Amino acid sequence: MKRIISIMIAVQMLVACRSSDENSEKAATTEESVVHLSDEELKNLFVQTDTIRLHRLSHILHLKGYIDVPPHNICSMSVPLGGYLKHTQLLPGTKVKKGEVIAVLEDPQYIQLQEEFLKTKVQLETLEKNYQRQKELSEQKAVSDKIYEQSKAEYENAKIMLKSLEEKLKLINIQPESLTEDKITSKIQLYAPFNGYVTKINFSLGKYIPPSEVLFELVNPDDIHLNIKVFASDLPYLQTGQKVWAYTNQQPQKRYLCEVILINKMVNPDQTIDVHCHFEKYDERLIPGTYMQAEVNAGDTMIYAVPSSAVVFFDNSYYVFVQKTKNDFNMQKVKITDYKNEDFTGISNYNDLIKKKIVIKGAYSLLMKMKNLKEE
Repeated sequence: MKRIISIMIAVQMLVACRSSDENSEKAATTEESVVHLSDEELKNLFVQTDTIRLHRLSHILHLKGYIDVPPHNICSMSVPLGGYLKHTQLLPGTKVKKGEVIAVLEDPQYIQLQEEFLKTKVQLETLEKNYQRQKELSEQKAVSDKIYEQSKAEYENAKIMLKSLEEKLKLINIQPESLTEDKITSKIQLYAPFNGYVTKINFSLGKYIPPSEVLFELVNPDDIHLNIKVFASDLPYLQTGQKVWAYTNQQPQKRYLCEVILINKMVNPDQTIDVHCHFEKYDERLIPGTYMQAEVNAGDTMIYAVPSSAVVFFDNSYYVFVQKTKNDFNMQKVKITDYKNEDFTGISNYNDLIKKKIVIKGAYSLLMKMKNLKEE
């Protein structure tokens, strides 16, 4: 019996010790989150307080995306017949104008193609005259049908050959109608198909470019757009024509107005949906692949909120300072919502702040004083 009583006393003492330790830790934590100001400090810091109130705020969706270019605005420049790269002054990032010569290539096959075209052109003239003569003789029954049909076939085949050679010449930017024996050349020129800039160069001077290989890649920025990733839960808040504000992590103060132009109907493997937005005014400093942050106003509602100046960010959490006495302020954790504007921030755990005096001016100064006290 005595043994049982001894065990019970020991357990009670252990529980009491733990309770005492927990209360001590809680008291220490509470003490650490309290800032005490002297009357002079209170005056110099211009601390002001107010209570949490209902405000009509916007529901802001915070999204991520990147600058994208539609396929029809990307051009992979190749040489249909192949050739050696003789000259180019392009570098990645170089701006080009539509119709500008961006490269010169050289190959003996260009000479052979022009030669075949000119020979076929001359042969066609002779074959046409022979065909017309045989046709007249055939009508007069002065020549056999076999000879007439043969002349006709030779003439038609020559026409086909000439047309084929014309199209091949056009592929390498040689105009067949202006080609003569004096203009035969071993070089051809590549022209920029639109105003834009170079993103890739895959060959150096003197290299042979096979017909299947891409020599340059050009981008036309006229239709460049923002592709933002949206989870299914946020999709009901978006619609075409809606305004979007985008910015980079490097320059969050520089904001670009966009408009939703297309919402994809397919879910990506990462469970997001692509939403394409058009820039109202495109900045050429934004290049494809640049990651962007985006904000969308998903509607307004009445919600309990405090001035944004009252909320401070510390140690990966948000806090406000609550006045306990005239000179004492307690730092209290809050959960902010996506409902906010430039002046107010919505609070989801507002019940913890009802009727309390919240510091709306001087909160950052209180945070700095608290951090300095902890460092001492």
